Amino acid sequence: MSELLWQKRELIDNLRERLKNCPMIVKLGPEEADTLVHAFSDLEESLRLLLDEQLPKLADPALQGEQLEDLLLDIREEFRHVLYHIHDPVFFRAMEQTYDRLTLAAPPK
Repeated sequence: MSELLWQKRELIDNLRERLKNCPMIVKLGPEEADTLVHAFSDLEESLRLLLDEQLPKLADPALQGEQLEDLLLDIREEFRHVLYHIHDPVFFRAMEQTYDRLTLAAPPK
């Protein structure tokens, strides 16, 4: 897996301080800077795992049966983790309003 940028303490601390002084983040609450930093760190880890390890394994034609199912479950778990970190920060929740446009309307009764 590629080197993880957002595991470096100095970068994390620097970003946290910048976010704590960023008006659009400050207005979202006193914990939002910490929540965002945590989200970026975990998102990077999950996305690197997906891109560097899991998707290349999925491309292997020899992967079949139970091994394929296990990998699919692992990928699903990473996507669950990504979704959690998209829904957790208030800042990212602004994107959720698009959800209604992406779903089908209930059939008329």
